[in-house]
This record gives sequence, structure tokens and C-alpha cells, in this order.
Amino acid sequence: MAVRAVRGATQVDADDRDQILEATTELVSAVMDRNELSTDDVISVIFTTTPDLTAEFPALAARKLGFHEVPLLCASEIAVPAALPRVIRLMAHIETSRPRSAVQHVYLRGATALRLDIAQ
Repeated sequence: MAVRAVRGATQVDADDRDQILEATTELVSAVMDRNELSTDDVISVIFTTTPDLTAEFPALAARKLGFHEVPLLCASEIAVPAALPRVIRLMAHIETSRPRSAVQHVYLRGATALRLDIAQ
């Protein structure tokens, strides 16, 4: 088994608690499904949001999905002028036998613009 990092991002329409939780649930679920992971495979997850999202911690969505024993952290991205607004990002550290090239990074909704080379 190797330790790998999985990246992902999504975008919401507004700084709304329900939208943040829904989009984060969708993102975390997609990362887990596409990489055939269970919570036992996840070492930790770092969530970030752009500075315009403050209505809820994205980590709450992961807790609701069963990430009770996984260390989770939320932080704010730096305020870069003209950056894509209302974005939730994650970086999950996982244990997997997949080579780096087989790890599926997940970019959803408007966040596909961040990584057109790998967005689904």
C-alpha cells in the first residue's frame, strides 16, 4: 500500500449552508466511488473554501457520510483577484495499491474550469 493524495473541487451558487453540504457530499461521494475507497482507506482530508463561503464547514458533510474516525480540517483559500468564486476544494490522503496515474481526481459543477485536463 502507498499513501496517495486525491484532489477534488466543486462550486456552489451561493453562500448557503444547504448548498455547501449538498455539494460537499456529492464531491466526497464521487472521490470515494471513483477511487473505490472506504473510510478505512482515508488517512485525512483537508477542505478549503474560497473566502466568500462561510455558511458552514464542509467537513460536516463528510462526518454525515461516516468519516467519524478520519481527521478532517477546514481552511480558507487565499483571496486571489479574479479567482473562481464559491469553490470548495478537498485533498484527501489515502492508502491505496493504485499507482499515482490511476488515482481519480474529481472536479464537479463549475469547478471543472479549474482542471479542464482531468475534470469529469
